[in-house]
Amino acid sequence: MMNLMEINSRIKQRPPFQMIERVTELEPNVSAKGIKNVSVNEPYFMGHFPDAPIMPGVLIIECAAQLCSLVIAPEKAEEDKLYVLLKVKDFKFLKPVIPGDTLTIEVSCTLASAAAYEFSAVISVDGTVKAKGSMLFTTMDKSAVYE
Repeated sequence: MMNLMEINSRIKQRPPFQMIERVTELEPNVSAKGIKNVSVNEPYFMGHFPDAPIMPGVLIIECAAQLCSLVIAPEKAEEDKLYVLLKVKDFKFLKPVIPGDTLTIEVSCTLASAAAYEFSAVISVDGTVKAKGSMLFTTMDKSAVYE
């Protein structure tokens, strides 16, 4: 549904921190499904861990967070706004994510208000759930961050 160039027009993250490479399903303000291909060439694998590379949990959460921003973001990125993560709730890492895995990330909005958005997320590889949990976001003016 969205390729890398279309995603780039909607989110602010860029490589090496851009985690969503393809969106296969998107229903604005409701849910999305996306893909992240995990490559051994990603820089964090040099130190996490050299003899047994495992994708850090915080980056797995980031994959889901970026997909959530596509669900709540307007068609074109608003230059003066940022979608920021407020809280990560009950995230469980059930099995390690390793190089060569293709993550399927599914997010669903469970709360949408003027002040906050809450999502549930499930991250799987070949149908096996690797991680799941909830995240809470808000929108803020970029100028408020850098005052």
